[in-house]
Amino acid sequence: MQTTFPKLLLNHATERPTAPAMREKEFGIWQMLSWSALATLVEHIACGLHQAGLRRHEHMVVVGANRPRLYATMLAAQSLGAVPIPLYQDAAAQECVFPINNADVRFAFAEDQEQVDKLLEIREQCPQLAHIYFDDARGLRNYDEPGLASLEELIASGKSFAKGHAGFFKEQVDGIAPGDVAAMFFTSGTTGNPKGVVHTHDSLINRGQAGAEFDKLTSAEEVLAYLPPAWVGQNIFSYAQWLVCGYVVNCPESSATVTIDLKEIGPTYYFAPPRVFEGLLTSVMIRMDDASRLKRSMFGYFMDVAKRVGPARMDGKPLGFADKLLYALGNVLVYGPLRNNLGMSRVRVAYTAGEAIGPDLFSFYRSIGVNLKQLYGSTETAVFVCLQPDHEARADTVGVPCRGVEIKVSDAGEVLVKSPGLLKEYYKNPAATAEVLTADGWYHTSDAGFIDAHGHLKIIDRVKDVGRIKGGANDGAMFAPKYVENKLKFFPQIKEVVAYGDQREKVCVMVNIDFDAVGNWAERRNMAYAGYGDLAQKPEVYALIKDCVEKVNADLAADTLLAGSQVSRFLVLHKELDADDGELTRTNKVRRGFIAEKYQPLVDALYDGKTEQFIETVVKFEDGRAGSVSATLQIADAKTFAPVKAAA
Repeated sequence: MQTTFPKLLLNHATERPTAPAMREKEFGIWQMLSWSALATLVEHIACGLHQAGLRRHEHMVVVGANRPRLYATMLAAQSLGAVPIPLYQDAAAQECVFPINNADVRFAFAEDQEQVDKLLEIREQCPQLAHIYFDDARGLRNYDEPGLASLEELIASGKSFAKGHAGFFKEQVDGIAPGDVAAMFFTSGTTGNPKGVVHTHDSLINRGQAGAEFDKLTSAEEVLAYLPPAWVGQNIFSYAQWLVCGYVVNCPESSATVTIDLKEIGPTYYFAPPRVFEGLLTSVMIRMDDASRLKRSMFGYFMDVAKRVGPARMDGKPLGFADKLLYALGNVLVYGPLRNNLGMSRVRVAYTAGEAIGPDLFSFYRSIGVNLKQLYGSTETAVFVCLQPDHEARADTVGVPCRGVEIKVSDAGEVLVKSPGLLKEYYKNPAATAEVLTADGWYHTSDAGFIDAHGHLKIIDRVKDVGRIKGGANDGAMFAPKYVENKLKFFPQIKEVVAYGDQREKVCVMVNIDFDAVGNWAERRNMAYAGYGDLAQKPEVYALIKDCVEKVNADLAADTLLAGSQVSRFLVLHKELDADDGELTRTNKVRRGFIAEKYQPLVDALYDGKTEQFIETVVKFEDGRAGSVSATLQIADAKTFAPVKAAA
């Protein structure tokens, strides 16, 4: 079925006008917006934008959290044949300059004062930015800037226009073709300027439909939209598939209330990057540390049962009577209350993507009865390339190709994809487009992987990141940094890891502790500390992290392929890695090369055998000011293990 997003909206408004399309939590109360009310709102915004001068093929920036009016503005722009560009709401003002100028943006939607201030700050650098519309008027009463107006004013103007031009909106919607450009997403690349990934209505809707068919999604699903709309994953799950299936998208009151809102909504279809699942698990472990001895013992016992029995149960494998009984008891006492506490009591399908998830973390959720699966895709592929079927979810693969997808692996080990969901182009960047799209339609993913004997795709790492150990006892051994990092990040005490080892004789890592988890651990031991930097350098904390590193080394020793990737030395960083400091992308991926340059003295110290190293680092504060933090960091050795030989 070839169609467009505005046509899908009007279909739902016609066929099920009173059904809920979205809910938004305001002042602690959930407000419902029906499909017919949403269609009317979109019509009024579209008519207002038309009057203001937005034309077909123009770009319009939208920046803010998930809100019904942000979604309505995107639909309104698409209804006129214009192209919405969602930007990250937590991006610094300067990060918005390139996308706005690259796409010649004249119109912008800003959620609130914070986003308005950001756009006004860069207006001199973006002189074509003539119209800025805001949704939340708090703090903006006394602003007097040319072209700055409230969305309410735009809606009122559009409502008046619509009354006098009854057929205008429908005529505009009918004029949009499936092959027209629907949206543009700027990648948060780890190097250089971001690239504008251009997608059509057909490429996004086709992949939304393929994913919906795969997991039998219906209009009865409940989804919580809490991730940045600028991330293509959130956009597919709460926009493309929302309009394809007609299910309900729920917008939390704020980022601080997401956990509470998750429990109240009880989504049936849930999506989160590994970092979110890590955070949820960390919060559980912190609470368990504070529980009574009896509860901790019960939790530990039944989690051992879950680890042994749960994954097999989720995969539909037969269980013995004793295991069934033990698991059922554990479900009543531990797993059920735990799923409820996580807000996952009603989850039928949960996905993780964006980066590789640690195998232990993946197994944990499946073991307690959450149908967590992995998918493989990217901004350029409109997300859905591979999906894991129910009963075939494995920690070390990302599933089988979904409808319409072909996959092959090049001689160099790179995964190539052909799909109806591929990008049209990188905007104004034909050279970059030619690098990733072949003449016969294959997309270069830059990921190293292979198809296993069961037809599942297995991703090892980024092609450019997979390396080899050079020299020493492990000379020539494969080194996959992301795999090592994810193994370490399973531990609740560890928030982020950066691993190095390519073309070196051993693997060394820099660690960010999880301040909440380790802080809680320290307080229970009556350890005084004066902030993150002080806590990170405590000898007791180093002993805690060393134990985690050595457990991972023991696991790696049992993996013939990656036994040489065991960590020999580590240090704990004095500050948390931050996207504002350029150390992470806006989707929280480690910029390994940038960090190596920024912390070159630390990398050198790890490999030179030093036991401590002084470092001074420039940081950016939330108000835009720059400062510096300095510390003398300790460097510790970790025990490595001889590779475990497979039984003959």
